[in-house]
Amino acid sequence: MLQRNHLGFDFRPLPGSAPVEWRVEDGLTEYAEALAFMEARAAAIREGSAGELVWLVEHPPLYTAGTSAKASGLIQRDRFPVHAAGRGGEYTYHGPGQRVAYVMLDLKRRREDVRLFVAALEEWIIRTLARFSVRGERREDRVGVWVVRPDRPPLAPGVVAEDKIAAIGIRLRKWVSFHGIAINVEPDLSHFSGIVPCGISGYGVTSLVDLGLPVTMGDVDVALKQGFEEVFGAALSARVTSQRSEQR
Repeated sequence: MLQRNHLGFDFRPLPGSAPVEWRVEDGLTEYAEALAFMEARAAAIREGSAGELVWLVEHPPLYTAGTSAKASGLIQRDRFPVHAAGRGGEYTYHGPGQRVAYVMLDLKRRREDVRLFVAALEEWIIRTLARFSVRGERREDRVGVWVVRPDRPPLAPGVVAEDKIAAIGIRLRKWVSFHGIAINVEPDLSHFSGIVPCGISGYGVTSLVDLGLPVTMGDVDVALKQGFEEVFGAALSARVTSQRSEQR
């Protein structure tokens, strides 16, 4: 089996497909609201009554539990609300300063290949980070995107430290995706200490600002859209405001 680094990363739709709708949500979005909206939108995409969507949000501080979450992965049970996410994976943290991109795409119009889809999401993150001169890397034994930290104490003699900068967690229903990716821009990194992030211990967590980059969420949003279009094809921007429920 080919390693993900050796897979093709072109995940564009069939010729003639409409651009993906690209929404940037203002303020903080409650997780239960986001989950309900994704469920409804994914169903509408499969029914043909709505188009594909990438939805950029920030959440208040919370933990989410994926379908593989173990009790041992939740270290501080009462620190923040815990939500059952229904996506793959284990525990993760969402909160202010972290850009979450929920990705609702019709893989029947692209490629019905889950492994390639995950690799394409990683490629999108890697290309986004590269616009800030950050080298994001894959690891075959760990989903997500990582940065090497030679400035940190080694993991073991001769083993350079690595920190996770972006997480991936997806779900597919009738080949329509939902959930998506999360990039750490400037979250409170201490909030990750309440869980074993994604069930992976022994590694750190970082952010763009932690790496010394004075970037804003707006800067990251621009880079995300550029990287997305390189991997997944055209996207059409539509900013959503506090009246989002009426605009959906």
